[in-house]
Amino acid sequence: MANLGFDNDKYLHLQSQRILERVDSFGGKLYLEFGGKLFDDYHASRVLPGFQPDSKLKMLLQLKDQAEIVIAINAGDIESNKRRADLGITYDQDAMRLVDAFREAGLYVGSIVMTQYHGQRAADLFANQLQSLGLRVYRHYVIADYPSNIPLIVSDDGFGKNEYIETSRPIVVVTAPGPGSGKMATCLSQLYHDHKRGIQAGYAKYETFPIWNLPLKHPVNLAYEAATADLSDVNMIDPFHLEAYGETTVNYNRDIEIFPVLEAMFKKIYGQCPYKSPTDMGVNMAGYAIVDDEVCREASRQEILRRYYAAACRKVRGTATGAEVHKIEMLMSSLGLEPAMRRCVPAALAEAERTGGPATAIELQDGTVVTGKTSQLLGASSAALLNALKHLGGIGRKIELISPAIIAPIQHLKVEHLGNRNPRLHTDEVLIALSMCAVTNPTAEIAMEELNHLRGCQVHSSVILSQVDENVFKNLGCDVTCEPTYQTGRLYHKQ
Repeated sequence: MANLGFDNDKYLHLQSQRILERVDSFGGKLYLEFGGKLFDDYHASRVLPGFQPDSKLKMLLQLKDQAEIVIAINAGDIESNKRRADLGITYDQDAMRLVDAFREAGLYVGSIVMTQYHGQRAADLFANQLQSLGLRVYRHYVIADYPSNIPLIVSDDGFGKNEYIETSRPIVVVTAPGPGSGKMATCLSQLYHDHKRGIQAGYAKYETFPIWNLPLKHPVNLAYEAATADLSDVNMIDPFHLEAYGETTVNYNRDIEIFPVLEAMFKKIYGQCPYKSPTDMGVNMAGYAIVDDEVCREASRQEILRRYYAAACRKVRGTATGAEVHKIEMLMSSLGLEPAMRRCVPAALAEAERTGGPATAIELQDGTVVTGKTSQLLGASSAALLNALKHLGGIGRKIELISPAIIAPIQHLKVEHLGNRNPRLHTDEVLIALSMCAVTNPTAEIAMEELNHLRGCQVHSSVILSQVDENVFKNLGCDVTCEPTYQTGRLYHKQ
């Protein structure tokens, strides 16, 4: 069992309490910009061991009678069919997925707002679809010279042209499918309209990372830089907070750069700005729930190594730049990290060198590292997976879990009927075969029951994995990395 560095229950209590305090400070109405992932926040759970991936959702559920959700989506992203890289679905599909997920959890979704709207046909069709399903849809328009032309923005020809989002609860959570969706502009537009209507309201921002009350170069904060290397985000000391309070806090470059503009907008709307710094705007309490700093430091160092391998593989695939890889390498250098400091890496490379073929290593929760090699029947990942299950189940390494008589017909199907060049079984095929054998083989059944104990284990492959194998490991809860090289020199690699 991995050591815990984060008290999730304490976090939920502190976070919900902090948000309610911010609501009260603004007279009972708060627009809360929600950054990051509301569901499945696995980055946070990896760098803060003990943080539950659905913590933000649970926190909102504590406030569900006081909160409603507005989902912002950029009309241009609808028009261009922009996709979420992690889910492979378009932003408009993800907006509907979010509505369903919030409702299933018991949260109230008030409406969807299309930002940066200028008559895009695809956006109009999407709005019609949502309205036919009973959802309220609002349009916020393109404002020339946003965010620099403050006199225009904070006027009837700027925010004033936007449709006013009708809300009924004191906490309005503004979230989105991804970055660039216009969450902050939506909040500010609502403040403008509320002020004209005589409604007291405020704005706050909820981002988990960087954690403002940890040191600038703390591994948890550096892991956030590694995670956003493609966005060129940089953690910085908040100069506004330092000047106002003489206190050193951490924020990231985009919030620091935009703060003078926000400050001017607040002054234009209210006559004064309620905040003296970007840090003031935040409500994140994650730093106060860290109970073992060294556990979180080591977890974050390992996350940076995983991010390095992911970026290096994306570069080989042509979906990342060398600059992204170099940035993570610099972060590694600042912490004295080397790729081999991920324990499953040297084990996989040693097995590959010994056998002369691809190899995979899995570090189990008890620290044991098992390996798998490529054979005529199994790919290296499949072999490693079975060896891990044998170790966990106390099954001898030489005991067969799947008879070759079961594997042969599957190989025949793959090669002769489905046109695959590779007859070896992938991990998904191995698990199906194992489940079939478990019906009559008690030893195979024991192995099957150990699958849940793979969650949190570390996997490394000496070559880039097929998408199938990578997905299986991720579905089992394993953290996967690969050497940035393909098994063959072919230009097309079937996934």
